[in-house]
Amino acid sequence: MILQSLVQLYDRLAAAPATRADLPQRGTSVQNIAFSIVIDLAGNRVAVRDEREQSGKKRVARSVLVPGGGKPSGAGFNANYLWDQPTYLLGFCPDATNAKKRERAPKEFATFKEVNLAVEQEVACPEFFALCRFLEKHDPAAVDADPELQFLRTEKVTGFGAFRIAGRTEWLHDTPAIRAWWERHLGAATSDDTPKGDCLITEAHDVALARLHEPKIKGVAGAQSSGAAIVSFNCDAFTSYGKDQSFNAPVSELAAFKYATALNWLLDGPLPQRLRIGDTTVVFWTEKPTQAESLLGALLGGQPANDPAAQDATLNLKLEAFLNVLRQGGGSTAVLKDDLTTPFFILGLAPNAARIAIRFWYTSTLGELLQHLKRHCDDLAIQKEYPDSDMDFPPIWLLLKETARTSDDIPPLLGGALTRAILTGGPYPQSFATAVLRRIRIDAADGERRTHVSYLRAALLKAFLNRNSQQSIPMSLDPENPDVPYRLGRLFAALEKTQRDALGDTNTSVRERFYASASATPGPVFPRILRTYTHHLAKLEGGLKVVREQLVQEILDPIAGSFPAALNLEEQGRFAIGYYHQMRAFFTKRADSASSAKATAAS
Repeated sequence: MILQSLVQLYDRLAAAPATRADLPQRGTSVQNIAFSIVIDLAGNRVAVRDEREQSGKKRVARSVLVPGGGKPSGAGFNANYLWDQPTYLLGFCPDATNAKKRERAPKEFATFKEVNLAVEQEVACPEFFALCRFLEKHDPAAVDADPELQFLRTEKVTGFGAFRIAGRTEWLHDTPAIRAWWERHLGAATSDDTPKGDCLITEAHDVALARLHEPKIKGVAGAQSSGAAIVSFNCDAFTSYGKDQSFNAPVSELAAFKYATALNWLLDGPLPQRLRIGDTTVVFWTEKPTQAESLLGALLGGQPANDPAAQDATLNLKLEAFLNVLRQGGGSTAVLKDDLTTPFFILGLAPNAARIAIRFWYTSTLGELLQHLKRHCDDLAIQKEYPDSDMDFPPIWLLLKETARTSDDIPPLLGGALTRAILTGGPYPQSFATAVLRRIRIDAADGERRTHVSYLRAALLKAFLNRNSQQSIPMSLDPENPDVPYRLGRLFAALEKTQRDALGDTNTSVRERFYASASATPGPVFPRILRTYTHHLAKLEGGLKVVREQLVQEILDPIAGSFPAALNLEEQGRFAIGYYHQMRAFFTKRADSASSAKATAAS
């Protein structure tokens, strides 16, 4: 199903004028070209040109469509036609400290020379003749100190090289005669010796089968930069009925090319159809073009401020309209102008040595996906800590960040599990709630942190309880809620606020000393805190003392002085939400009072 959907995506892209020109055709691939060798028609080298483009503060190789499915694998000498590494093109090793590579470089050039000269008469065009004369004249022994090549060494340039003809803008390999030869070459490459059979993806009969699935998949975070494979076999244990390598899972060469190219396009394409969640790289697409296809990445991944797409006013307006759909639960067809029955595909990929592991695969319709996203938005909805900056729909990476001290500490499987819950409408992972509560307890003891039960953490706990336990947690303070853990959280907030009002900032507050134990084992802890509370209350003056005493008593009355010995995971979650609600009520009242005073003074 995954590979079939990717093949269909390739056919869709190939039929679209906007993407067809940049989409590799069979027998071609997109490679990172960092430099070019400019030659004249007599085969003389004119210049070596830096082809890198500026990207932020760095110069990066440009993506160029070249002949061949990618750099051939293997330990031997494997040369490409018309493009390759500097060791193959010139016999020049950029790594001056690597004696083994420097020794190998002339042999690699000899291989490149042999491979390209062998097809001179087949290509038979002036531009290719020029390349052949350059290869015959070039002396790899003289390039080590060549000043034109030193930038490859000093700037540690990564990427391949290709050829240009002096005075022309196109690449040598884009010359019409050379392109026509390459198409003929591809046709001849599929000989009668190539195994044929039925393709499992397209169900085509008696077609040439792929021994290796090319091109390699690039762009999966953590995988090999040279590319990895989704389908590959390299051990005798995988042999079946005498079929080795990929022949025991027969896929046609054309289908293998299509699905791999489509996936590479998603991983490095122009549209925001990918995002990173923990160690998982996620891509998504629809069966036919939709607006939601380009908006989902910005929604789930969050648009960084330095992203050029974030400066696109049109995109921002569409995204805001999309968010309104989720907030209000209606108008999706009118706003997006998308067919809600359109199939939607989401694929999560994770690195696994030279292979790529499928972390998750989810198919749905656009309408069903919107319903699940709205439910997630509703589950998260809670009174904001900072109304002007807190997000209605925080990206997944920001939610995961609340579970660990640093991004490196996030459990690898947690991102995939959370994403699956959001997209499918299923239960949130319990490990997620456990991790959030653990961070709350740890940060509560940190005197440097102003907030340990933050907006996002409270929202996550609310979402977990609402969905997993079918509880109805309100957005803001519910004074009538009789739930004991919720009231204990409110009580702790009131006791902490009383200490702060009485003493100001202290070296060790009630929160730092007792939050972790009070939220887990309230029975032995709260009587001790209440004794210190009476001393703090005595230091308050006037109406504040009366109001605070009444509040504490109001919270305590339904509990009747009976504190539970311990709270389980869900009860600790309600404790944290009660604490958050009560703290927000304190600061909301203060903000409202300040606004009223300002309005009175103005009048």
